[in-house]
Amino acid sequence: MLEVAVFNIESAIAAEAAGANRLELCENPNEGGTTPSYGTLSVVSSTISIPVFPIIRPRGGDFLYTRSEFDVMKNDIRLCKELGFGGVVIGLLLPDGCIDKARTKELVALAAPLEVTFHRAFDRCNDPIKGLHDIIETGCKRILTSGQVPSAPDALDLLQTLVKEAGDNIIIMPGSGVRGNNIATIKTVTKAKEFHSSARKVVPTGMQFAKESMQENLQNMLVDAADIKTMLAAIAP
Repeated sequence: MLEVAVFNIESAIAAEAAGANRLELCENPNEGGTTPSYGTLSVVSSTISIPVFPIIRPRGGDFLYTRSEFDVMKNDIRLCKELGFGGVVIGLLLPDGCIDKARTKELVALAAPLEVTFHRAFDRCNDPIKGLHDIIETGCKRILTSGQVPSAPDALDLLQTLVKEAGDNIIIMPGSGVRGNNIATIKTVTKAKEFHSSARKVVPTGMQFAKESMQENLQNMLVDAADIKTMLAAIAP
C-alpha cells in the first residue's frame, strides 16, 4: 500500500494515474499541510476514484487547538463525510506532549465509518510507545510517522519497534523522506505494510513575467509519477 500526499488537483490526478493506492489531500505544503478548501474537496471527490483522505488541520504550527478551531475540525469532518471521502487525517496533542485522547476519540466517533489516520503530530509527542497505545485507545486506524525525526530513513530502529509494538492493533505507516531509492530498505527493516510519500517534484509555473525577487516562489508542487511507479515496484509482493 502506497499513500501519496498531494497538494493540488493536478497532483491528485497524476498520482492516481501512476498507480498510487490512496491519497492524502492537503493544501499549503510550506505549513506542513492544512485542510483543503471546499472547492478542492468537491472537485477531487468527483474526479478521483481511489481512496482520498483529506487532512483536517485548520492551520499550521503546533497541534494544540482552541475550542473554536476544534469546532472547525468537526465541521470539516462532517463535510468530508458528505462528500464521500474514505477517511480523514487528524492529529491533536496536549501542552505536555501527550496525545489528546479525549478530543481524538471525539473526532474518530464523529468521522465513523470513515477511517482515521493520526498524522505526524505523533512525532512531536513526548513518549512514542505511550503515544502509540494512547492512539490505539482512540480508535484510529493508522499512525503516519517518521520515527520522531525529520526523515523516516533515519529512524528505522524506532519504526521497527513501533511496528512490532502495534501488532494487529493499528497500522504504522512510515512517511517523510520515503522515495524510490530507499523504500525497499524501509520495508525490509521495519516490516511495515503501508508507506507514505509526497513524491514531490517542484517545477516552474511557466509564468513569463515576475519581479526577480518573486521568481523563487513561482513554483508548482507536483508529484513525480516515475518515482511513484518505482516505489510501487519496490514494495510489490
